[in-house]
Amino acid sequence: MTESNKVWQGRLSGGSAKEVDVFNSSISFDYVLFEEDIQGSQAHARMLGKQAIISTEDASLIVEGLESILMDLKTGALLFDPTAEDIHMFVESELTERIGEAGKRLHTGRSRNDQVALDLRLYVKKKITEISQQLLEFEAVLTRKAEQHLYTIMPGYTHMQIAQPVTFAHHLMAYAQMIKRDCKRLEEVVEHTDAMPLGNGALAGTTYPLDRQYVAEQLGFGSVTANSLDGVSDRDFVIDAAYALSMVMMHLSRLSEEVITWCSQEFKFVKLDDAFATGSSIMPQKKNPDVAELVRGKTGRAYGNLQTLLTMMKGIPLAYNKDMQEDKEALFDSISTVKLALSAMIPMIDTMEAQTGRMREAASKGFINATDCADYLTKKGVPFREAYNVIGTLVQTCIETDQTLEEVSLETYQSLHELFEEDIYEAIDLENCVTKRNIEGGPAPEAVKKQIDQLKNSLDLPVD
Repeated sequence: MTESNKVWQGRLSGGSAKEVDVFNSSISFDYVLFEEDIQGSQAHARMLGKQAIISTEDASLIVEGLESILMDLKTGALLFDPTAEDIHMFVESELTERIGEAGKRLHTGRSRNDQVALDLRLYVKKKITEISQQLLEFEAVLTRKAEQHLYTIMPGYTHMQIAQPVTFAHHLMAYAQMIKRDCKRLEEVVEHTDAMPLGNGALAGTTYPLDRQYVAEQLGFGSVTANSLDGVSDRDFVIDAAYALSMVMMHLSRLSEEVITWCSQEFKFVKLDDAFATGSSIMPQKKNPDVAELVRGKTGRAYGNLQTLLTMMKGIPLAYNKDMQEDKEALFDSISTVKLALSAMIPMIDTMEAQTGRMREAASKGFINATDCADYLTKKGVPFREAYNVIGTLVQTCIETDQTLEEVSLETYQSLHELFEEDIYEAIDLENCVTKRNIEGGPAPEAVKKQIDQLKNSLDLPVD
């Protein structure tokens, strides 16, 4: 990039050091904003012509010239100049080269500060909407998989210890609820981003009679920013996006951890499709859940990006400061990481097979129906704490005699409490333990089906 191509060079005497040019440049990563930059510039040019700030002929030339640049960049006929300072100067320089003097009028009434803010807001709205669509697809996959396993009993855990019986459908729908909340958070990100900053100038607006509402309408914004200082220096929407994306990755990571555990020889709860696993370079028997492991590992990147943004913004006075150039790499990385993780995770879960027999077998161990055994006495009038102690003693007896609660004789039950009767075995039957938990939000098949139907309604999917 020559000194003459630097728009700010007139103020300074002598050239900047080569090292400074390299350090200062952002074209290596902000080139991804080329569509947003051109779209915003076209809207700005139309407004300048409409307001007679520049001639309508120049405005038309600018819009057409920008369109040709956009097409050439998309087809590869035009390549990004790695020596350019940033995507904004690259586009403006290319435009002037193509249409001459008219191109130099594009920046009238505009600063790179409000231009950058505009490009970022357009980009965030577009990419967050794309990720929202992926999450809706993921919700559909989870609900479809859950419908197949309404009656598949598996152990539920606390502290990674067998706790109470649930169904695989109930377990999957827990993640569907997490993804539903993620979708809501992303909607709020778009809402917070939906204010058009162009017209704020460098920090104090402009004396030109700009029509900001006209530009906002062209670009699909619901409003314009209310304060010029805040408009150019606000990156709350970027941090909001990074936070929401971190939450998505956290939920994907939790599910990934479960899948990794479920795939182990010790659990064998699920079997991954071969297309979503890898082998070992030395151990031929291995089938590794690398997709899930990578999702779990990449979650740290999203967390790091959020921390980068929070730290970057914490000490910046109004208005724009060069520190804020660091917002883009963090934001872009979080967006690409989430999109990549979802693109692999969705089909992996969709093709994953539940090993229903093994789940049921695991649920029959670990005294998973002990709470139901205590509830049996409680429902007959025994205080819960007393019932709890009785069943604790019973479990200890089972451990010593290597029995399950189902295998204990009625005589043994009655030796611990006279209220035990033959129907205790029905009360601790695993299917009954699950089916009777028909409370709203519970694991009973009927209750889970309601959860599924509610989610399908929100997704506009057909309900059985």
